[in-house]
Amino acid sequence: MDAKLNGGSDRAHALALFAAVIEQGSFSGAGRQLGMSPSAVARAVDRIEMRLGVRLLLRSTRALTLTTEGRAYLQAARRILADLDDAEQQIADQGSPRGRLRVTAALSHGRLCVVPLLGTFAALYPDILVDIALTDTLVDIAGGQADVAVRFGPLPDSSLTARKLGETRRVIVASPAYMARHGTPQVPEDLYAHNCLNFSFRRAEPVWPFRRDGRDFALSVRGGVEANNGETLGQLAAIGIGIARVGAFSVAEDIANGTLVPILEAFNPGDVEQIHAVFVGGANVPARVRVFVDFLATHLR
Repeated sequence: MDAKLNGGSDRAHALALFAAVIEQGSFSGAGRQLGMSPSAVARAVDRIEMRLGVRLLLRSTRALTLTTEGRAYLQAARRILADLDDAEQQIADQGSPRGRLRVTAALSHGRLCVVPLLGTFAALYPDILVDIALTDTLVDIAGGQADVAVRFGPLPDSSLTARKLGETRRVIVASPAYMARHGTPQVPEDLYAHNCLNFSFRRAEPVWPFRRDGRDFALSVRGGVEANNGETLGQLAAIGIGIARVGAFSVAEDIANGTLVPILEAFNPGDVEQIHAVFVGGANVPARVRVFVDFLATHLR
């Protein structure tokens, strides 16, 4: 029995060590995090590879590269470590919600809408440490990279649980200075003569949708600048670079103070993006996840 327990402990340590090597990008970085020498970390990875009988890392003087087997092992390591953390946390949660809560949100929405709420949440739940990462890159929730993700738009089918938090409409905006120089579009087709600022990431819509006389249609528009988030596109429009189509939340302040003006509203198709909290559901959702999702559902509507 003791041998089995020790073996389980050793494997858990190996999983954590391997994940640290990848997260830190080097043996030395992982060693600093774990209080080990780089050579001890390297030897530990060697032992993992010998036990598994496969190569997990390709090593050079400049970088460590995951093999196919290494990627699979890393994904499993993150999932298992997250499960271990959740198992321990569920016991600790019997009193009050506590522990580290890893949250990911899109850059613009996170900065403008989620981050301002964290002070109130921290005051309500002082035993929860919120670790928030703002990124427009999709984070693997099922793989244990975060506990809760705030996501926009349609969600792919998955085993994850999604709770609707609210929705935001899209709006086309330009600055008064830009329109004074280039004119104000009166109909969607006028946009062909304007600098239209688009999103740069792959899942962005390649066209802008409109509605005229009850009929929906779309136009392919072009411009000289792209960005990976709506807040930046709004800023570019505000300084007169061009016209942007973004989530209303990201330009609400600029519209209120007149820095940006909504245009072509008569042709707005009324399209909205739903906002969801995405997390691993089931019967054993940690209390810290549950209360945070409840909090967002109340305050983001």
